[in-house]
Amino acid sequence: MRDWSLLIYALRGTVRYLNIIAVFALCGLAPQALAVPENQLPRLGDGISAIVSPDTERRLGQAFLRSLRAQAPTSPDPELKDYSEHLIYQLAQHSELYDRRLDVVLIRSSALNAFAVPGGIVGLNLGLYLNAMTVHEFVGVLAHELAHLSQRHFARGIEEQKKQTLPYLAALLASAVVMATVGGDAGMAALSTTQGLAQSNAMRYSRGRETEADRIGINTLARANFDPDGMAAMFQRMQRAARFQRRPPEFLLTHPLTERRIADSRNQAAQFPRREYPDSLEYHLMRTRVLLYAADTPANAVKMFEAELERESTPFPEASRYGLALALSRSGRADEGVFALAPLLAEDPTRLTYVLAEAQLLDAQGLHRQAASRLRRQLTINPGNLAVSTYLADALVGAQLYREAEATLEQLAKERPTDPDVWYSLAEVSGLAGDIVGVHRARAEFYQLRGDLQNAMQHLQYALRLVKDNPKLEAKLNQRLRDFMEIREELKG
Repeated sequence: MRDWSLLIYALRGTVRYLNIIAVFALCGLAPQALAVPENQLPRLGDGISAIVSPDTERRLGQAFLRSLRAQAPTSPDPELKDYSEHLIYQLAQHSELYDRRLDVVLIRSSALNAFAVPGGIVGLNLGLYLNAMTVHEFVGVLAHELAHLSQRHFARGIEEQKKQTLPYLAALLASAVVMATVGGDAGMAALSTTQGLAQSNAMRYSRGRETEADRIGINTLARANFDPDGMAAMFQRMQRAARFQRRPPEFLLTHPLTERRIADSRNQAAQFPRREYPDSLEYHLMRTRVLLYAADTPANAVKMFEAELERESTPFPEASRYGLALALSRSGRADEGVFALAPLLAEDPTRLTYVLAEAQLLDAQGLHRQAASRLRRQLTINPGNLAVSTYLADALVGAQLYREAEATLEQLAKERPTDPDVWYSLAEVSGLAGDIVGVHRARAEFYQLRGDLQNAMQHLQYALRLVKDNPKLEAKLNQRLRDFMEIREELKG
C-alpha cells in the first residue's frame, strides 16, 4: 500500500474522504509543496523527497481538495476566483516554487484565514479580503503561504515529527473537520480533546517554519513589485484585531504571532529600497464584492455604500460607487444601478470589471439579448475569460438561447476542466438545452471533483445507455469511466 494511501486508509471512517488542511496546520506541519512528475529526478540536495515524494504530495493534495470542495462552502463568484488566481499566479512566478502548478480555492467564510496544502492547494477565506485594507497586505499573506509550499514544510514536518501516530492524526482530523464545518467554540472544544500533549511541540516547530515562511515570502513580495512591508502590516492588523476579540482570527491559531516576529518582518522589509507602492483599484473593486456578500441584506449594503460616498471616507470612491450599483441591482433596483455605474463607465469604459457590471445590470432588467451582445464582444477580446463566459451563459439562458449557452460553457469547461462550478452550470444549461447526455457528462465531472466517485460513475453509466449509436462518444465515455475507476482504486490504496 502506498505511503499516501496509508494515511487515507487510517483516517477513513473518521470522515468521508478527507479534509486534512486544518490538520496539517494544527499539527504544526504547515502544509507544503508542489508536485513534480514521478519520473523527474529530484533536485540536488533534496533529501526530503526520499521520505515524502512530490508525487505523493500531489496525490494527497488532490484527494484532500476533493474532500474540501465537498465539505466547505466555496465561493462560485467568477470575478473573485479569476482575480485571486491571477494574484497568486503572479506571486508564484516570483517565488521559490519549483513546480508552479496550483489549485486555488475560495472559502465562503468571513473568518480571516488562508492555508497551503501538500500538492499545491492554496485556500483563502473571503474574510481575508474583508480584513486586508490594501492589496499589499492581502498578497503579504498569500506570499507567506506560497513560501510554505516552496520550502516543502509538510515533508520536512513528517521527517521531524515521525512520532506523530496515525491514530492521533485521525482523531485530530475529526476535530479539524468540526472546525471547518461548524467553527467557533464547538470546533475549539473538539480540538482541545485531541491536541493534548503534542500541542507544545507542534507550536515550537511551527514558529521556526513560520519565521522561514515570513523571510521567503517578503523576498517574493519585493520581486513581484509589491510592498515588502505588506506582510508585517497585515500581521500587525491581525494582532490588533485579536485584542478586541474573544477568539483570535483563525489565521493566528495556526500562525502564531509575536511582537518580535512582526519587528523582524519590518526589519527585513526595511532592507529593500524605500519607494511608493501604489494600492490597486482592482483589488478594492473585488473587496467591494466581498463586502456586498457580507452585508446582512442588499438594502443595508446600499446604505453602506451611499454613506461611504457621502462621507468621502474611502481612498477609492470608485469602489464604493461600483458596490452601490451592484447592491441596487440585488435590491431589485437595477435601473438605478445603471445610473450609479454610468460615471465609472464614462471615466474608464474599457475596464472589464465595469463592463461586466453593466452587462449584469442589463440582464437584471430583463434585457438579456443586449447583455449577451456586449458579452460576446468581450469574449472576442478576452477569450476563455471565466467571468465573461459565465455571465454570457447566464444572459443567453435569460434569452432562452440554450444551445449557445451550452456551447459557451462547454468551451469554458475545456479551459477549466477542474472547476466544479463550471461543470455544475453546464449540467444545468445542458438540461435546458435538452441535451440529456450532456447533463450526465457534466454531472459526472462535477461529482468526481467533489470526491463523490460513485455518483460520478453512475452518471457516466446513464450517459452510456444513451449513446449506443455513437461509437466515438461511447469510447470517450468509457475512457472517462476507466479514469474514475483508477482514481477510486488509488484512494482505496
